[in-house]
Amino acid sequence: MTAPTSEPTTSAPARPPRGTLRRALALLEVDRSRLALAVLLGTLALGCAVALAATSAWLIARASQMPPVLTLSVATVGVRAFGIGRGVLRYVERLVSHDLALAGMTTLRTTLYDRLAAGRGRAVLGVRRGDLLARVGADVDAVGDLVVRGLLPAAVATVLGLATVGAMAAFFPPAAAALAVCLVLAGVVAPWLAGRAARTTERAGAQARARVGAEALALLDDAGPLTVAGRVPERLAALRAADAGAQAAVDAGAGPAALAAGLGQLATGLAVLAALVTGVPAVGAGSLDPVLLAVVVLTPLAAFEATSLLPAAAVQVHRSRAAAARVLALLDDAAGTDDDAVHPGAGPSARVAEPARVVAREPVLRATGLTVGWPGGRDLVTGLDLELRPGRSIAVVGPSGAGKTTLLLTLGGLLPPRAGRLTLGGAALHGEPGDAVVVVPEDAHVFGTTVLENLRVARGDLGPDAATAALHRAGLGAWLAALPDGLDTLLGPDARTVSGGERRRLLLARALVSPAPLLLVDEPTEHLDPAGADAALDALTGDPARGVLVVTHRLTGLAAVDEVIRIAHGRVVARGSHAHLLAHDAGYREAVRHEREDGR
Repeated sequence: MTAPTSEPTTSAPARPPRGTLRRALALLEVDRSRLALAVLLGTLALGCAVALAATSAWLIARASQMPPVLTLSVATVGVRAFGIGRGVLRYVERLVSHDLALAGMTTLRTTLYDRLAAGRGRAVLGVRRGDLLARVGADVDAVGDLVVRGLLPAAVATVLGLATVGAMAAFFPPAAAALAVCLVLAGVVAPWLAGRAARTTERAGAQARARVGAEALALLDDAGPLTVAGRVPERLAALRAADAGAQAAVDAGAGPAALAAGLGQLATGLAVLAALVTGVPAVGAGSLDPVLLAVVVLTPLAAFEATSLLPAAAVQVHRSRAAAARVLALLDDAAGTDDDAVHPGAGPSARVAEPARVVAREPVLRATGLTVGWPGGRDLVTGLDLELRPGRSIAVVGPSGAGKTTLLLTLGGLLPPRAGRLTLGGAALHGEPGDAVVVVPEDAHVFGTTVLENLRVARGDLGPDAATAALHRAGLGAWLAALPDGLDTLLGPDARTVSGGERRRLLLARALVSPAPLLLVDEPTEHLDPAGADAALDALTGDPARGVLVVTHRLTGLAAVDEVIRIAHGRVVARGSHAHLLAHDAGYREAVRHEREDGR
């Protein structure tokens, strides 16, 4: 379910609050023992690189003195062992760390889906579809990347740096002191510079990437209507502007990132130079063996391999923090805030998954003096009274933009009322999610899975026989018979492999199998021919144990509903049965006449 692209989006705070990463890491549920194992393996892998450099330096320097071959055999074996060990340990560390990160991403994404499904619909309605996709996709991945690209490199560099400085101190303390200073320069100062540059650019980059995704998805999803309206050039320009913003955010951090990388290289050179400056006089004074001078000089080249990853790790920390703020903002919106107290009767009330559900004591939905509109926008419908109970059917009609869909979302608890009272079973429509009301939006998602699984979205225990019966009631009997694998036929992503009418009937079948006693359906007859539209309305309203409210622009088939409510100019201008409005409402009668003429 998506909000119109013109609506404001839920965004993360301009600056992530303190504790954002800690909260996100808690949601990842990282196994600390496995993280410690990954750190150990990473340290051993890079330790093999440092030992390889030191052993190779000793072997080359000692071999230049032409000693007996047996004195070099241990070093030769060590070079081979450290070379093989580096690759093997690095591979095993990657297996452990990536498995840990991927498991954390799965846990966080599952938690996000669960909370969105059980929380307030407004959390999703306030986010553009592309932005929502970015948050549950790229942003969750960015939070998970913190383990592999942020925490792990920092921990490995710290452990390895201390171990290398300690080992160097055993050979030549002056060189060890110089190495420690240069490691701080490369491992602390350079990442600090990179992180400082990334603090702003990554927040801007996360928002810019979300805008690119939202604009691209809106252009792809609504290509037909945008082409008809002549708005494709406008949306393409918006996409180019969003992409330019994303590129500008990347470019803004390029200079400081380059400076941090250059500082790391400078620190490596200074460490080598310091080893030479202090080591050569020591060799001349006889306090340092000439062979060990090669070890002291060449070992820092490998030691800085660990710190070379830290500027990127610092950038990843800020990238993950910005992404975590956006994910947590979505979770917090789904959980609800004190804003509900501002609108009595409004509140978290519907599941946003397919379909959206709300709590009920008794299946009677009643609106009294209801005023609806998008948060921050104008009132679209005012002073509405209605009562929906099992066995009763209501149709809400009116011109495009009159607020019909907004009214339906408000009745389903997905938007807060602007004024008036909305109750379900005598209680204000807010609280824990339940199963009394199902909202079936016009743009409900069709998943890239089997026909049966698409129907099970509404009822998880649905059997093949009941699914087949629902498809027949929705007018898809012949379509089902023609499918190569029947109910097990795979559908393309978002019903790309079916026609508009078949998609609408499939969503209708999903609504029919729902166990909810009250259905709120948006445009159930869209893309259907007159006979199919009449059959669809008959299928929806033919169950005496279920109450149905439909929002529709089609009038000729409304004889099947108990009451028609016509909305215009922000208010109810007429209501009654289809026959009553034909007899007493000239506007309704004229609209029906035009519709019949257009049909002919």
